[in-house]
Amino acid sequence: MPAPRIHNVGEAAGPDQWFQSLPIVTQYWLGAAMVVTLAGNFGIISPMQLIFSWPMIKDNFELWRLLTPFCFVGAFSFNTLITMFMLVNMSQQYEKGGPYNTGAGGGTADYVFMLMFGAVVLLLTYPLMAAYAAMAPLFARNLVFFVLYTWSKRHPTSQANIWGVPVPAAYLPFAYVALTIFMGNPVMDLVHGMIVGHLYYFLAEVVPRVHGKDILVTPQFLIDRLGVGEYRPQAPLRNPADVARGAAQPPANPRGGHNWGGAGQALGRG
Repeated sequence: MPAPRIHNVGEAAGPDQWFQSLPIVTQYWLGAAMVVTLAGNFGIISPMQLIFSWPMIKDNFELWRLLTPFCFVGAFSFNTLITMFMLVNMSQQYEKGGPYNTGAGGGTADYVFMLMFGAVVLLLTYPLMAAYAAMAPLFARNLVFFVLYTWSKRHPTSQANIWGVPVPAAYLPFAYVALTIFMGNPVMDLVHGMIVGHLYYFLAEVVPRVHGKDILVTPQFLIDRLGVGEYRPQAPLRNPADVARGAAQPPANPRGGHNWGGAGQALGRG
């Protein structure tokens, strides 16, 4: 997979500050991906325990296999590193830019619901995709490209770049697939993510706009937990005196952003 241009990594005071500056969903996804991928590569957990296997889920009740395939990026390689970079950049760009509004004002709860939808549909459609082409039962790249494709539909006039070449967002997923083929790497996992991304776009944007029906609705429990709009965890109170006054410490990491992949239109909520 070709490398995107990366911004803001290491620009904070340190790795921990940079990590804390990421939006909340991207933080959790990246953290889980790093932990699971490192554990699988250093032999703490066998990679065979991390892949999707319906017989092992059904017969042995190994429920973690429903989640770990989306977090284990694979054996250490250049593609693994690039997938991690794309996870960070595409996830935070979509999360900050304003997800499709499916009931929570285009906020964090809508993004979590979108990832849940993508994960479930990727799992359900994997047997069909695997019947036509060899695909590993791992879905990290699939889910990243699901987000990338959805971002490209959400912000089609934005600009990104690949190796310094400007690419309109609407064509970015296809440009990556073409370059991945050129480099001789498999693309079915990328195509799988794009197909599911188009299904989400159709149900979340096209159907409500054309037919006036909301097919996808963010569950109320997500809205109750994460609120409407962007979720901002409350900072801890600084000392007992602040508790008495009811004064909370201001957020340490105000929301920031960047244009993923190079100069272009700044992303905003549509």
